[in-house]
Amino acid sequence: MRDLGVIADAGVLCREGAIAWVGPMTAWEEARGADVPEFDAGGMVAFPGFVDSHTHAMFAGSRDMEFALRAEGATYQQIAERGGGILTTVRAVRSASKRDLKRPTAGFLGEMLRHGTTTVEIKSGYGLSVEAELRMLEAMRELSEEEVATVVPTFLGAHALPPEFTGDRGGYVRLIIDEMLPYIGRKHLAVFCDVFCERGYFSIEESEQILNEGRRWGLAPKLHAEELSPLGGAQLAARVKAVSADHLEQITDEGIRALCDAHVVATVLPGVSFNLNHPHAPARRMIDAGCAVAIASDFNPGSCMSYSMPLMMTIACTQMRMTPEEALTACTLNGAAALGMSDKVGSIEVGKRADIALAEIPDYRFLAYHFGTNHIRRTIKNGVLLEF
Repeated sequence: MRDLGVIADAGVLCREGAIAWVGPMTAWEEARGADVPEFDAGGMVAFPGFVDSHTHAMFAGSRDMEFALRAEGATYQQIAERGGGILTTVRAVRSASKRDLKRPTAGFLGEMLRHGTTTVEIKSGYGLSVEAELRMLEAMRELSEEEVATVVPTFLGAHALPPEFTGDRGGYVRLIIDEMLPYIGRKHLAVFCDVFCERGYFSIEESEQILNEGRRWGLAPKLHAEELSPLGGAQLAARVKAVSADHLEQITDEGIRALCDAHVVATVLPGVSFNLNHPHAPARRMIDAGCAVAIASDFNPGSCMSYSMPLMMTIACTQMRMTPEEALTACTLNGAAALGMSDKVGSIEVGKRADIALAEIPDYRFLAYHFGTNHIRRTIKNGVLLEF
C-alpha cells in the first residue's frame, strides 16, 4: 500500500475513454502520435480518480438536529431509541418521489466529481419497504445512465427494522428474502447485497441468511460489521466470501485474521468516527496483519455529511496511523477492489478507464497535509476533461 509508482514529469495518453499510455514526458512525442489534443497540467499532481466504495448518498430530509443533540451529549444509540436516526430518514424517503430522490443525489455526484471522486457506491436502506427500496434502486439506475460519475448500486434493505415490523424481525427478514431480493435480482437493480450486522439490528444468523439469498439472486455480499460491538461480523464476512467488510471499529484480532485469510477488503470510514466521536477502526493493525484496507466516506445524513476523500485521508493519517501513501492507495485502488472493480479503475494504468483527478499541489502528500480546502482543479472522467 506504500508503493505508489510515482512518475515525475509524466504524461498520460487517453484514447476512447481508456488510458493508452503512461510514461515520462521525454517519450511523450513518440507515444502521442499526430493530431492529439493536449492539456498542460504543469504544476499539478495527477491522481487516479477516487473510488468511494461506501456511501448512503441517496436520501431525503436533514438530520442536523441530531448533530446538535450529539453536541449536547446524546449518543447515536440514544437518538435511535427516541425514534430518530435511520428511521428519521426512512420517513422522509418514503414520502419522496423518485424525482425528489434523484435531484439532490445528482447534486452530490457533481460535487463529488469536483472533489476528484469518479466512482461512487450508493446504498439503498432508507426505504425499508418493498415500494420504497425499489424506488431508490430504480432512481440509482436512472442516475447511472444520466450522470457522469460511475454509480454502483447496493441493496441494503437490512439497514434497520421498519416501525411496522416492531417485534417481528423474522417477518421483515422474510419480506426481504421472499419479495425484495427476487425482484431486485430479476431486474438487475443492484450489484451488491449489504446488511447492518449489529446488536439491535440484524444478527449473525439473519445476516448470513440474507447475504446467501442475495448471492443466489446474483448480488455479491458486503457487510456493515463490528461498528458498535465485536459481534463476529468480520468472521461472517470471511465465511460468506464478502467483497468487503465495512466499519470495523470494534474488530478483534481474530476478525482481522479472518478477513486477511479470506482476502476480504477491510473498508474503514474515518469520517464517521470523527463525527460521532467514536473509536476509529484499527487500520494500522489491519495493514500490518496483511489486510487490504480501503477508505470510504460513508457520506450519509446521520453520521458523516462529507464526501471529501482527501479529508478522509487526513483523518486516516492523523487518527488511524496510516501513512499518506497507504491512505491514497486505500482511496483509489483498494476502494476499487472493495467494489470488485480494481481491473477497471483505481490506478493510472494502461487499459483502465481514464478517470483522473488533477490537484494543484507541489507533492502528493500535500493532499492530506493541507486539509479543509479542495485542491482538485480539474477532473477527467472516461478521458473527458470535465467543465464545472
